[in-house]
Amino acid sequence: MRDLEPCRMKHTEDTGEQTELIGEHEEIEELSEAEEQNHVKTGEKPQSFSQEVLKKISAKKTFTCTLCGKSFAYKNSLNVHIRVHTGEKRYKCSHCDKGFNWTGHLKAHERIHTGEKPYKCSNCDKRFGRPGILKAHERTHTGEKPHTCDQCGKCFAQKGQLTAHMKIHTGEKPFTCDQCGKRFAHSAHLKVHMNIHTRENICMCDQCGKMCLRASDLKMHLKVHTKEKPHPCYLCGKSFSCLRNLKVHQKIHTGVREYMCFECEKTFISANNLKLHERSHTGEKPYKCSDCDKRFSCSENLKIHERIHTGEKPFKCSHCEKRFSDSRDLKRHERIHTGEKPYQCTACGKCFKQSSSLRCHTKNVHCK
Repeated sequence: MRDLEPCRMKHTEDTGEQTELIGEHEEIEELSEAEEQNHVKTGEKPQSFSQEVLKKISAKKTFTCTLCGKSFAYKNSLNVHIRVHTGEKRYKCSHCDKGFNWTGHLKAHERIHTGEKPYKCSNCDKRFGRPGILKAHERTHTGEKPHTCDQCGKCFAQKGQLTAHMKIHTGEKPFTCDQCGKRFAHSAHLKVHMNIHTRENICMCDQCGKMCLRASDLKMHLKVHTKEKPHPCYLCGKSFSCLRNLKVHQKIHTGVREYMCFECEKTFISANNLKLHERSHTGEKPYKCSDCDKRFSCSENLKIHERIHTGEKPFKCSHCEKRFSDSRDLKRHERIHTGEKPYQCTACGKCFKQSSSLRCHTKNVHCK
């Protein structure tokens, strides 16, 4: 079971590709706007600036910001950039008074109010308010993933996804919770984590009382009770209630272990497994029982332990009314009824209900 923290594979703080594509050519914004207008008129796909144009611009960056050292090719671009430091936002939205440093950003923002979506996908007729979003969307059709991690070779459709992914390798966690000091790689993860302290958006399962930080987590959790497992592994047939869990499982077959411990260089198939492992080096046990002060490295272990004090047994066998405090105990128990033996000896083919029985068999029969 996992801590109440979102998986870092799926989330980024911003739609990085959108930000990149809008702000990338701020020095030649007028040219960009002219191109955009031409696209609206003709209905053609937005074109990128040629590499030659971009190289010429970057080669003559002679105007430098005295506040941060960033250089620009045009004085006007420097003047616009300085507004980042001064906080001036000259271009105001006529609908909501939100301010922007660049007219292009204002124009893109105002489409939220007007509903205008001038950029149309040539594959599915879906429309978008920004060319950058269209470009990112069209990669869902082409399968293009032009941004590659130079550490592990993983590819991404958007630059923002690659930037977020790189924090796995660098270990960078710039966002800190002001309540407990816990650090996060992404601001979105910190925002979800803050619900633990504020209790503002906590979602509770009406079947077992489990608390989830997000509605999407609760929806996924409810499949535990419905026994719904719509995502089967095409290699071994094992099914999962959540697509994310299937993707993690499939790494067992592919051998992909992209998360590495910087202390011992042990590798893992998921970020959460790495995080739990790292606590074996640090000795960190951040989860404390409010009844007996016993501490745990994993929030799920704390939750199971606390049921010793409360006597709570939320997991009920669907065959015999017996109840359990731990879902893993329920799973093991139900094999008595189903006869399922999922653990198979690779040496002789004999199957077992429990992994511990398989280990014992291997040790006593095949390792003599």
